[in-house]
Amino acid sequence: MKRVYKYLTIGLCLVLLGCGAYSFTGVQNIDAETFQVNYFQNNAALIEPELDREFTLALQNLIQNQTNLSLVNSGGDLTYEGEITEYRISPTTATADSRAAQNRLSVSVNVRFFHKNDEEQDFEERFSFFYDFEGDTQLIGSERDTAWEEIFERLTQDIFNRSLANW
Repeated sequence: MKRVYKYLTIGLCLVLLGCGAYSFTGVQNIDAETFQVNYFQNNAALIEPELDREFTLALQNLIQNQTNLSLVNSGGDLTYEGEITEYRISPTTATADSRAAQNRLSVSVNVRFFHKNDEEQDFEERFSFFYDFEGDTQLIGSERDTAWEEIFERLTQDIFNRSLANW
C-alpha cells in the first residue's frame, strides 16, 4: 500500500510540474510588458458610425482580459494598428420571388503588428469574418449589436492568436 501512495505522489508531482509552463489562454512566453492598440479607422466603402471605435475597444479588451500586459497610449512593447477595409451587407440566398432570404454582414480588417523587442514577430495581415441574418430583418439596434459582437469576438481572437499565441 505504501508503494501505491509513493507512485501516486510521484505521478501527481510530475503532472503538476508539467503544467507549470502551460497558459490557459495559449499565450506564448513573450518579451513584453505593455501594449497599445491604435485607432482602427473605418476605410470601408460603407461607413457605419461607431464601428471603428467599437472594434478598437474590443481588441483592447480582449488583450487586457487574456494577458497581464498593461495598456498604454504610446510606446508600447507591442503595437496593433490598421484599418477596417470592408463592411458589406450582401444577400446569400434568395426566395422564389427573387428577394433576399438571408443576408450576410462581412467585416474585414487589415492589421499591422509590431513587437518592439522581437521584430521577427512583426506582421501585416487581413482578417475577416461574417454574420448571417434573415433577409427581412434590418441590421439596426440589438440585431446590429449582436452581429458586431459575434464578428468582433472572432476577429479579435484570430488577431490575438496570430500575434500572441503563434497559432
